Amino acid sequence: MDARSWAPGRWLCPPGVTLLAFASLLSCLLTSGQAKVYSRCELARALQEFGLDGYRGYNLADWVCLAYYTSGFNAAAVDHEADGSTNNGIFQVNSRKWCRNFDPEAPNLCQMYCSDLLNPDLKNAVICAMKITQEPRGLGSWEAWRHHCQGKDLRDWVDGCDF
Repeated sequence: MDARSWAPGRWLCPPGVTLLAFASLLSCLLTSGQAKVYSRCELARALQEFGLDGYRGYNLADWVCLAYYTSGFNAAAVDHEADGSTNNGIFQVNSRKWCRNFDPEAPNLCQMYCSDLLNPDLKNAVICAMKITQEPRGLGSWEAWRHHCQGKDLRDWVDGCDF
C-alpha cells in the first residue's frame, strides 16, 4: 500500500474501542494483582479473628468448608451466572439479592457493591455472609454448604491450624 493512499484519521480500530480494551485489560490486571487465595489454616485464623467461630451456631470448620466449596479459598473469585448475576468473593455472594452489581433495582441486602466482596482483607465478605446467615436457612442458604458440609464431620478443615 502506498503511504500517500493512507488517509489521515482512518484507524484500523476506533480510538474508543482501543480505550475500552485497554481499560478492560487494566481492570483484569488490577483485580489479579489483588487476588488472594488463602491456605486452609490462614483462612481459619482470619475467620476466627472476625468472630465466625460459633456465630449462629456454626463452627469455624463450617465456614472453612463453605469457603472451599464455593471459591476454593479465593477472595477475588467471581462466577457469572446464566441470568446475568454474579457470585462474588470467598463465599460467592450472589448479586441478585445481596450486593449491587449493574442492576440498581436489585435488593442489595448487604448494602455494598459486589466488588467490595473481592477485597483480600475479607471484612465486607464476612459482614455480608453474617447477614445471609441471619436468614432462616442460615448456612443452608448456600447450596455448596448443604451438599458438601452439612451434617458431616468437618474437624479436618481446622485440624492442625494454630489459633
